[in-house]
Amino acid sequence: MYRVWNYVTNYSLLLIAGALIALIWANIDASSYHHFVDFVIVDHFFIGHAHEEGGQITRTLTLHYLVNDIGMAFFFAIAAKEVWEAIILENGSLRGKKAMTPLIATAGGMFGPIAVYLGLAAVLGVYETVSRGWAIPTATDIAFSYLVGRMVFGAGHPAIRFLLLLAIADDAAGLIILAIFYPSGDLAPEWLILSFGAAFAVFVLANWLPRRLDRGNQLRPNSTWVRQKLSFWPYLIAGCLSWYGFQESGIHPALGLLPIVPAIPHADRAFGIFAEAEQYLTDLLNWIEHHLKYPVEFVLFFFGLLNAGVEFSAIAEPTWLVLLGLIIGKPVGIFLFGWFAAYPMKLGLPQGMRSVDLVVIGFVAAIGFTVALFVASVAFPAGPVQDAAKMGALFSFGAAVLSIIAGKAFRVEKVNG
Repeated sequence: MYRVWNYVTNYSLLLIAGALIALIWANIDASSYHHFVDFVIVDHFFIGHAHEEGGQITRTLTLHYLVNDIGMAFFFAIAAKEVWEAIILENGSLRGKKAMTPLIATAGGMFGPIAVYLGLAAVLGVYETVSRGWAIPTATDIAFSYLVGRMVFGAGHPAIRFLLLLAIADDAAGLIILAIFYPSGDLAPEWLILSFGAAFAVFVLANWLPRRLDRGNQLRPNSTWVRQKLSFWPYLIAGCLSWYGFQESGIHPALGLLPIVPAIPHADRAFGIFAEAEQYLTDLLNWIEHHLKYPVEFVLFFFGLLNAGVEFSAIAEPTWLVLLGLIIGKPVGIFLFGWFAAYPMKLGLPQGMRSVDLVVIGFVAAIGFTVALFVASVAFPAGPVQDAAKMGALFSFGAAVLSIIAGKAFRVEKVNG
């Protein structure tokens, strides 16, 4: 996997550190913790939470908004980069027949949790209260799942690649769900013209046109001039416009950089998610991702710090709905859909992978953490239901233990290398 361990470990440790500090802080002094989360950086600013004041709309920039709505846009941009490469490259991992079984298993890993979550909610009589959180247990945290997957299967096991394909597809579906089902305000889709217009303009002017002018010239003077003189700046400006368009459209602004990612020049190959080898690729997309590595790690620390501070007294029905949706719905859904794709549909499994490995992969994919926390924060307004749902996302770390137990029970043989 091209030396991914250090990257994922740093990512994971910072996120976990932020979450642990938040949990301890919130349970020792909840008042000071929430004061910190809602700390006002700039009042009456042009971005932030909108509220009525004297009949006029004013905005306030808080620390929580800065991280969740602005900083996390770079995290989702990196996730989108991996999805885009997997789809667009000739040898992309989500292209062709080889990707069909993981893609179908991904669908099971989403429908299974939704069925468990909503079904149990109906049985418990809390459907009306919690139904908006149906997407929370569909999430799979790529980095943590990869870490646990390596522990269970070993770095060289074909199940690891299957897991990563599933997690990337899950992320892609999650981005679509966030955009469609969880608007951040009243929808004003006309603002998306600004977002996609900025993406189209920067693609034509800074990507397509220079290459068009360089046809037949191996020295590529125009493309070289754009790269050396303009660098990432046209895409940063377009990204700001796109982000603002998403915010004003009512779609969560953390998704605001997604239209820009396909417009950035990219290499014709990829080494896979978290691959350190990609830092040696010279295309602008990989160059940007490499330079975002440390800022995004910093953002994820604060994301954990600002979102995981839940009091243990908040544990309630949504906690168990999210947790059971993950640890029951994911393994069952992934196994049933994966088995159906592999055998009745005759799409097969990767060589060296068994049917029971799908169950273990399901438990590994049940670690929802980062994305599950994010969805919980937008699915419910701040309050006891949101806190209870977040606790379920945090408890999904228990799926790591279940994954190890399942690996032992199904006699998974580690493959190192």
